[in-house]
Amino acid sequence: MSDHPLDNVEILALHNRLQLLRQEHRDLDQAIAALQLAPTSDQFQLRRLKKRKLLLKDMIRRFESELIPDLDA
Repeated sequence: MSDHPLDNVEILALHNRLQLLRQEHRDLDQAIAALQLAPTSDQFQLRRLKKRKLLLKDMIRRFESELIPDLDA
């Protein structure tokens, strides 16, 4: 978290980045579901996709927390 409040350009950039991350998260969710249904699914690939999905979730939470104003300021 930065020491200065975000300006409008930074806020817009964060919102855009969040939108892209959320879309990628949804896409990965669908890919994981499809892969799990496949009779001969590649477990290594499945693990990689799940790891990526968790990383995206963490990134989304971090960006969302940056958009919350600091109440101590």
